[in-house]
Amino acid sequence: METSKAVLEVHVQPGAKSDEVVGLRDGILHMKVKAPPRKGQANQALITLLAKALGLSKNDLAIVRGHTSRNKALDVQGISPEELKKRLDRSFAGNRP
Repeated sequence: METSKAVLEVHVQPGAKSDEVVGLRDGILHMKVKAPPRKGQANQALITLLAKALGLSKNDLAIVRGHTSRNKALDVQGISPEELKKRLDRSFAGNRP
């Protein structure tokens, strides 16, 4: 049995005033986290926030590129790229500029 997997491009702003999923811009998910960019704290906060927003377990998300950068690529296990898009669209339905 093959498991579904999607890749998500994310731009994160560490040290923000609040944890927030800002929205999608040009196919890149923009997020803010309060955690500082030290010792992986911002990465952990990013995974926690994104897992909650997508209704997934933190274990379903893994940073595969950009561990020390604001621009990251994450593997999202257990859902297809189409389902990921649906969940993101639902998350931002009332949040568009």
